[in-house]
Amino acid sequence: MSPFQIIFNPTSAAELAKMPKELQLFILGEFRGLPHDLHSQGEKFGKLERAGKTLHRFRLGDYRIYFERHDLGVVVYRIMSRNTLRDFLYRSNLPIREDEALQENPKFWELIEAARTPVKSSS
Repeated sequence: MSPFQIIFNPTSAAELAKMPKELQLFILGEFRGLPHDLHSQGEKFGKLERAGKTLHRFRLGDYRIYFERHDLGVVVYRIMSRNTLRDFLYRSNLPIREDEALQENPKFWELIEAARTPVKSSS
């Protein structure tokens, strides 16, 4: 079995750091089986595609983790509360499934793209 890395970009690392330590450990622990689980499509995982890019959604309790596959494992772009997504969908007035709604909404992709861009240091 080859090594599997979870790479947090600056945005997702900051989101994780704001959470209580117990929740951080829970989230990291749930990634253990991700390489094998990702192949199964169920309620836990979703797939969003746009412009040739594939983003995966990992449902974990009240959180949604958005990531993409990488040669070494996965790159995590956002960790968002389910309530945040509900509010986002409510404001967007999208009466379809969560993944479909997000996949079609340019504002969601702007949110992800903003997380892809390295954060400039203020030094």
